[in-house]
Amino acid sequence: MNTTIINNGLPKFTQATGGSGNASSAAATPSTTGSAGDASKADDQVKLTDSARAMQKAARQDSAAAIDSQRVDQVRQALASGNYQINPGKIANRMLALEQQMGGAGKA
Repeated sequence: MNTTIINNGLPKFTQATGGSGNASSAAATPSTTGSAGDASKADDQVKLTDSARAMQKAARQDSAAAIDSQRVDQVRQALASGNYQINPGKIANRMLALEQQMGGAGKA
């Protein structure tokens, strides 16, 4: 896939083709070629944090299995008929519990 980027008056650099590995050296100067780009390409690394790994794992899991479609239908029907009961005390308690888990001040 090729994407054209307008250079806004900056000098034009040639795009590396094939596997030459000097794309990073082209950013330094337009005419620079050689092993400097090859060496920096070999040193490129990506390190993910534990939280990033956990987010990737959660994204890979089948999220459809976590949804109780029967419960969704029950709530949908209760909302449509006007019989859905809201318990503000239960909501408040769960919000406070979440705040405590996140390291907040907790209950006053």
